[in-house]
Amino acid sequence: MSLRAPKGTDDILPPASRVWRRLLNAWEQMAEVYGYDLIMVPIFEMTEVFSRGVGESSEVVQKQMYTFDDKGGRSLTLRPEGTAGVVRAFLQAGAQGVMKVSYSGPMFRYERPQAGRRRQFYQVGLEYLGSPEPDADAEVIELGYRYLTSAGVPDVTVRLNSLGDAACRPAYVEILRSWLEDRRSLLCADSQQTLDLNPMRVLDCKICADVVAEAPSPVDSLCDACQAHFASVQERLVADGVRYLLDPRLVRGLDYYTRTAFEYVGSALDSAQTALGGGGRYDGLAEVLGGPPVPGVGLALGIDRIVLSVPDPELPAIDVFVANTDTRRAEALLMLGELRSSGIRSDNLPDQRSLKAQFKAADRRGARAVVVVGDEWETGQVVVKRLDDGSQETIAREEIATWLKSH
Repeated sequence: MSLRAPKGTDDILPPASRVWRRLLNAWEQMAEVYGYDLIMVPIFEMTEVFSRGVGESSEVVQKQMYTFDDKGGRSLTLRPEGTAGVVRAFLQAGAQGVMKVSYSGPMFRYERPQAGRRRQFYQVGLEYLGSPEPDADAEVIELGYRYLTSAGVPDVTVRLNSLGDAACRPAYVEILRSWLEDRRSLLCADSQQTLDLNPMRVLDCKICADVVAEAPSPVDSLCDACQAHFASVQERLVADGVRYLLDPRLVRGLDYYTRTAFEYVGSALDSAQTALGGGGRYDGLAEVLGGPPVPGVGLALGIDRIVLSVPDPELPAIDVFVANTDTRRAEALLMLGELRSSGIRSDNLPDQRSLKAQFKAADRRGARAVVVVGDEWETGQVVVKRLDDGSQETIAREEIATWLKSH
């Protein structure tokens, strides 16, 4: 076959896709528990949504966006991240007050492909719009932390920083700019260019990490209001049992963050790919997109990296396999429908084969048990055989779903 998937993209097939399904289902359940409704926005937007929202100085806008003109001559961009589109949708709908929403789906960036860094990658995320309170920041951070720990990611830690706001950040930027100018010759070519656009972006450069290790920290220039906000976020995280570490170099890769910025790291990936996701507060983003002031805070997590971080358990595709003797095909299909209606993951073969072949198929699918529909059906019973130890029981048909759920 000559046709292949584009470079930097992946086909997710069984059995690997079972881990993805588990993680995505767990995300939807946790977001719902915390009160976040589902939002779905276009997979592409007018380019200006990202160029203005994400920031012209960001690497995402300068180098990584998939931008094209449509047949009407409009400049469109495949979404490189989720927040700008959600805020655009909030403004377009004329929404007011608090809105808490979650999403999931593919994002696109022209990256150098490697493990955990793909050109099409999958994110789950959420946005808490309309609240300027530090409790909103802490809730978002805690939700991501709980999700990652419950998913089995080892040693999850939150890296935490505050970037200040419009009141105190300008003075810090000038302090940082002066400090970096004195060391311009030590910076890489990209950071020298970024210094002229947005000095804070230089702190995010991995190549220049040693150069900026002693750079002035934004937390040292916070105004009283930002200091109080940051202290409250930390107090809530401590109370919630969230493990975090202050990181004065953390600025994240997007320009819209104000005050709180955070990142989740784990120990399962190498040093270059330890970040599993992150987020922060973006109180000025709505105005940048042409709307009224709307405070907001959100996060995004990379499912691709989470999959690489969690243990690789043997996840069966189904719970039970329905087999039948030669004369009981119709009854077996009826049994299969009843089990599925009860929420039990069930399957069978699409055609009639020997019981031996059906048991082999059940084993290949990783089923825990096989329900055999045979002559016992006449008395309202079926045989259930466990595949782990070979034990079997004869169970009343109306009790089979309850029995399977409890064993």
